[in-house]
Amino acid sequence: MLTIRLQRTGAKNKADFRIVLAESYRSASKKVLEVLGHYNPRSKNFGIKDQDRLNYWIAQHVQLSPTVHNLFVEKKLLTTKKVKAWAPKKSGEAGSQPKADQPSVGGKPSAGKDGADQPAAAAETPAPEPAPVEPQD
Repeated sequence: MLTIRLQRTGAKNKADFRIVLAESYRSASKKVLEVLGHYNPRSKNFGIKDQDRLNYWIAQHVQLSPTVHNLFVEKKLLTTKKVKAWAPKKSGEAGSQPKADQPSVGGKPSAGKDGADQPAAAAETPAPEPAPVEPQD
């Protein structure tokens, strides 16, 4: 399936994107079929190379990524409503915490929600004191 999405081309901390037509299963930075335009989120610079080609692909019911869809709505290329493109991870998800039998990265216990290290189970219960040793004669 074909999709129109963003391909990052900018340097580190200086994002710049191409608007490309690519196979949906391919990596965004690999082989693309056609470059349709560009977008710079810092300067809000937006441009389409050939409006007729973009309209052709949209008429062919090519899938749009949510970010590109919202960008086209903002620039008045589409007349639909924006879609939800991003949602933060929920802190209570079951897959967000490492399992007890698997050590976290570096073999250290993971930090809690507030960022402080969680106390180990052995530190919560006091260790039994050793019995006094009597000297033998």
